[in-house]
Amino acid sequence: MGRMQTMDALGDPVRRRIVELLAAGTRPAGELARSVGDAYGISQPAASRHLRVLREAGIVDSEIDGQRRLYSLRREAMDDVATWVENVRAFWDQRLDALETEIARGNRARRDSRTTPGA
Repeated sequence: MGRMQTMDALGDPVRRRIVELLAAGTRPAGELARSVGDAYGISQPAASRHLRVLREAGIVDSEIDGQRRLYSLRREAMDDVATWVENVRAFWDQRLDALETEIARGNRARRDSRTTPGA
Protein backbone atom coordinates (compact mmCIF):
# COMPACT_ATOMS: atom_id res chain seq x y z
CA MET A 1 0.00 0.00 0.00
CA GLY A 2 1.44 3.34 -1.00
CA ARG A 3 0.76 6.63 0.71
CA MET A 4 -0.64 8.13 -2.49
CA GLN A 5 -3.03 5.21 -2.97
CA THR A 6 -4.23 5.71 0.61
CA MET A 7 -4.67 9.45 0.14
CA ASP A 8 -6.42 8.97 -3.22
CA ALA A 9 -8.86 6.49 -1.67
CA LEU A 10 -9.60 8.88 1.19
CA GLY A 11 -10.26 11.73 -1.25
CA ASP A 12 -13.87 10.62 -1.63
CA PRO A 13 -16.37 11.78 1.05
CA VAL A 14 -18.25 8.46 1.04
CA ARG A 15 -15.03 6.55 1.74
CA ARG A 16 -13.99 9.03 4.43
CA ARG A 17 -17.38 8.48 6.10
CA ILE A 18 -16.88 4.70 5.97
CA VAL A 19 -13.49 5.15 7.65
CA GLU A 20 -15.10 7.35 10.32
CA LEU A 21 -17.72 4.65 10.98
CA LEU A 22 -15.02 1.97 11.20
CA ALA A 23 -12.99 4.08 13.64
CA ALA A 24 -15.60 3.06 16.23
CA GLY A 25 -15.01 -0.63 15.50
CA THR A 26 -15.72 -3.50 13.14
CA ARG A 27 -18.97 -3.25 11.19
CA PRO A 28 -20.86 -5.52 8.79
CA ALA A 29 -20.92 -4.48 5.14
CA GLY A 30 -24.72 -4.18 5.18
CA GLU A 31 -24.67 -1.71 8.05
CA LEU A 32 -22.00 0.38 6.33
CA ALA A 33 -23.90 0.31 3.04
CA ARG A 34 -27.14 1.44 4.74
CA SER A 35 -25.39 4.21 6.63
CA VAL A 36 -23.61 5.73 3.64
CA GLY A 37 -26.57 4.95 1.39
CA ASP A 38 -28.86 7.01 3.62
CA ALA A 39 -26.33 9.82 4.01
CA TYR A 40 -25.22 10.08 0.38
CA GLY A 41 -28.13 8.58 -1.53
CA ILE A 42 -26.10 5.76 -3.05
CA SER A 43 -27.12 2.17 -3.76
CA GLN A 44 -25.82 -0.91 -1.98
CA PRO A 45 -23.71 -1.89 -5.03
CA ALA A 46 -22.16 1.59 -5.08
CA ALA A 47 -21.36 1.33 -1.36
CA SER A 48 -19.80 -2.09 -2.03
CA ARG A 49 -17.56 -0.54 -4.68
CA HIS A 50 -16.38 2.07 -2.15
CA LEU A 51 -15.61 -0.71 0.33
CA ARG A 52 -13.65 -2.56 -2.37
CA VAL A 53 -11.58 0.57 -3.13
CA LEU A 54 -10.77 0.93 0.58
CA ARG A 55 -9.85 -2.76 0.82
CA GLU A 56 -7.64 -2.64 -2.29
CA ALA A 57 -5.91 0.48 -0.96
CA GLY A 58 -5.11 -1.39 2.25
CA ILE A 59 -7.20 0.93 4.43
CA VAL A 60 -9.67 -1.70 5.59
CA ASP A 61 -9.65 -5.45 6.11
CA SER A 62 -12.62 -7.72 5.58
CA GLU A 63 -13.47 -11.16 6.84
CA ILE A 64 -16.37 -13.52 6.35
CA ASP A 65 -18.47 -14.26 9.43
CA GLY A 66 -21.18 -16.70 8.43
CA GLN A 67 -23.33 -14.86 5.91
CA ARG A 68 -21.85 -11.45 6.70
CA ARG A 69 -18.72 -9.68 5.57
CA LEU A 70 -17.18 -7.69 8.42
CA TYR A 71 -14.98 -4.68 7.79
CA SER A 72 -12.39 -3.19 10.09
CA LEU A 73 -9.94 -0.33 9.83
CA ARG A 74 -6.25 -1.15 9.34
CA ARG A 75 -4.17 0.79 11.83
CA GLU A 76 -1.18 0.83 9.47
CA ALA A 77 -3.11 2.88 6.93
CA MET A 78 -4.09 5.46 9.54
CA ASP A 79 -0.51 5.56 10.82
CA ASP A 80 0.56 6.35 7.24
CA VAL A 81 -1.90 9.24 7.05
CA ALA A 82 -0.84 10.49 10.49
CA THR A 83 2.82 10.46 9.42
CA TRP A 84 1.95 12.49 6.32
CA VAL A 85 0.01 15.02 8.42
CA GLU A 86 2.89 15.32 10.90
CA ASN A 87 5.39 15.94 8.08
CA VAL A 88 3.22 18.67 6.60
CA ARG A 89 2.63 20.17 10.04
CA ALA A 90 6.39 20.19 10.78
CA PHE A 91 7.05 21.95 7.46
CA TRP A 92 4.59 24.73 8.31
CA ASP A 93 5.52 24.93 12.00
CA GLN A 94 9.13 25.77 11.03
CA ARG A 95 8.00 28.50 8.65
CA LEU A 96 5.48 29.95 11.09
CA ASP A 97 8.10 29.97 13.85
CA ALA A 98 10.47 31.86 11.55
CA LEU A 99 7.71 34.35 10.67
CA GLU A 100 6.93 34.86 14.35
CA THR A 101 10.63 35.60 15.01
CA GLU A 102 10.74 38.15 12.17
CA ILE A 103 7.56 39.85 13.40
CA ALA A 104 8.99 40.06 16.93
CA ARG A 105 12.22 41.58 15.53
CA GLY A 106 10.22 44.11 13.55
CA ASN A 107 8.13 45.06 16.58
CA ARG A 108 11.27 45.38 18.71
CA ALA A 109 12.99 47.53 16.07
CA ARG A 110 9.96 49.87 15.90
CA ARG A 111 9.85 50.17 19.70
CA ASP A 112 13.59 50.86 19.83
CA SER A 113 13.34 53.53 17.13
CA ARG A 114 10.53 55.29 19.05
CA THR A 115 12.42 55.27 22.35
CA THR A 116 15.83 56.25 20.97
CA PRO A 117 16.46 60.00 21.35
CA GLY A 118 16.77 61.74 18.04
CA ALA A 119 15.00 58.98 16.16
